[in-house]
Amino acid sequence: MKKYIYILLSLLFFSCEKEINIDYHKADSRYVVEGSLNGSGTEVRVSKTQPMDDNSTGSDVDNATVVITGDDGTRATVPFSRNGYYRSKFRGVAGVTYTLDVDVDGNHFTSTSTMQRVIITKARDEEYPKFRLVWKKMLTERYLFGDLRLQDISNESNYYFMHIYRNGIGYRWAVMKDDKNPNKELQQLFTFFRDGAKDSDVLQDGDELKIVIRAIDQRAYDYLYSMQQMSSTGTNPIDNFTGGCLGYFSAHSEITYYQDFYYSDVVEDDE
Repeated sequence: MKKYIYILLSLLFFSCEKEINIDYHKADSRYVVEGSLNGSGTEVRVSKTQPMDDNSTGSDVDNATVVITGDDGTRATVPFSRNGYYRSKFRGVAGVTYTLDVDVDGNHFTSTSTMQRVIITKARDEEYPKFRLVWKKMLTERYLFGDLRLQDISNESNYYFMHIYRNGIGYRWAVMKDDKNPNKELQQLFTFFRDGAKDSDVLQDGDELKIVIRAIDQRAYDYLYSMQQMSSTGTNPIDNFTGGCLGYFSAHSEITYYQDFYYSDVVEDDE
């Protein structure tokens, strides 16, 4: 394997002007459904995958019928908005299990998710979430980490999804469950970059960091965790929908935290 990696790197660095043909297997186009339901409303995006040799951008689907049904008897049709998005003011209620049904071109896709309780923002006179930027030494190098602390929702098994945006663009994300410190403070470390790095991934003074934290159910966690493991397992994420589409549906509570980045705010590791 190392031999083939070396050959590939040699081609990339020393044969930049040579056209390289990549042999890949074509796959049939598949529908993708990404559904979100929280205390503010419902948003569902429907699209289709495209072949690698297709440079068009028209993958959004605007002719789907999207319906949300709760086991408390509530029901709503989610109308088309634009660019593949379907939006409604239909709000989720904690403890209710919701079913998302999508019908498009003779295909039917369905997924369920249970709405989670509101994330705790204050406990024992401490405000949550807590977020700080810290330098940590790894062997001979220093790395910048984002250190995020949450207060776990008490007396139940909980699962969380955390997404950091940089100037409105997705930057880092992770999922976590509370099995290591239930009912107490939970910690998630995000690796940002090595000290001295110069690429476009490096944060700059004045960058806006937006941190979205969701309390999700186990089905959504299992899907996102399997997606997180794709690079090491070489497999696709597990199915979250019936009917053969990609994507997942999550009914969740959500909080958002903002912090501007400045190197002067970064602290040295004290743990």
